[in-house]
Amino acid sequence: MRHIWSLLAGVVAAPLTWILITLGQDGSARTVTNWVDVGTFNTANLIEPAVYLAVAGILLGLIATPRISPLGPLFAGLLLITPYVGLFVAPFAVRDRVPTTWKVLGDPLPLLKPLENGTLFLIGALLVMATFSAQRWRRWPAPAGTAVVGPPPVDQDGPDRTDWSPLSGQREANDTAPMSLGYPDPAPATPPAPRREGGSPWSAPPRTPNRDAHPG
Repeated sequence: MRHIWSLLAGVVAAPLTWILITLGQDGSARTVTNWVDVGTFNTANLIEPAVYLAVAGILLGLIATPRISPLGPLFAGLLLITPYVGLFVAPFAVRDRVPTTWKVLGDPLPLLKPLENGTLFLIGALLVMATFSAQRWRRWPAPAGTAVVGPPPVDQDGPDRTDWSPLSGQREANDTAPMSLGYPDPAPATPPAPRREGGSPWSAPPRTPNRDAHPG
C-alpha cells in the first residue's frame, strides 16, 4: 500500500514541480531584466518568484527524502526526464506538444523555458538517483514490544561486604524510625503508689514514733 501512495504522489508532484519552477524562473528572469533596463531595483518584486521556487524545492524534498517508497521519486524523475530526452529524437514534435498559452494568476506560463534550459532533466536525474538506496526498498522494522519494568530482584543472601558505606547505618536508622509530627516525646508516666491492704482509703497515715520523746 505504501508503494501505491508513493506512486500517486510522484504522479502529482512531477507536473506541479514543472509549473512552479516555470513560474519561479520566468518571474525571476523578467524581474531582473526589468531592473537592468530601468537602472534601479525593488527587492519586493522578487518575492513572488522566490516563493514559487521555494515551494517547488519543498515539494521535491518531500518526494525524494522520506523512506516511504522509492516508486514515487522514481516515477516523478522519469516523467521529468522524458521530455528532455525527447529533444534528442524529435525536438520539434516535443516543443509542439508543450502548451504555450497557459496563464496562472494572469502571469504567462512558458513551460518551454525549464525544458530547454535543462532544469527538468537535472531535477529528474536527482529524483532517479534518490531511488538507488537499499534502505528505501526495505519495510520499516516493527516496533519492539514494551518491556515490563518490575521491582529490582531481592538478594536473598543479604548485602555483600561491598554494599556497606559510612552512611548505611544512618540510613537504616532513618528508615526504621517511627513517624511523628515533630513534637517532643511525652514524659514517662509515674507508676502509682502501692495500695495498702486493709483499712479505709480515707484513714490517716500511721504516725511514725518520735525518737526524741522520752517516757514520763
